[in-house]
Amino acid sequence: MPKKKLKGEVVSDAMNKTVVVLVNRYTKHPKYKKYVRTGKKYKAHDEKNEYKKGNKVVIEECRPISKDKHFRIINES
Repeated sequence: MPKKKLKGEVVSDAMNKTVVVLVNRYTKHPKYKKYVRTGKKYKAHDEKNEYKKGNKVVIEECRPISKDKHFRIINES
């Protein structure tokens, strides 16, 4: 099974070696059939602390690094 890759924007870089990435998706509302934007935040591993708030990044699924961190940044988009 291929690893999940998601595009998003860094919204927080306050932690050491960790950034919070906001990934937005468009989903269709079941009743009204209108497309609604929904977002989810993921914690991603940033070994060198090189990504700052506002950067567009691509994150990839990996083994669990901590309790709620199971993505790592693979490149900047």
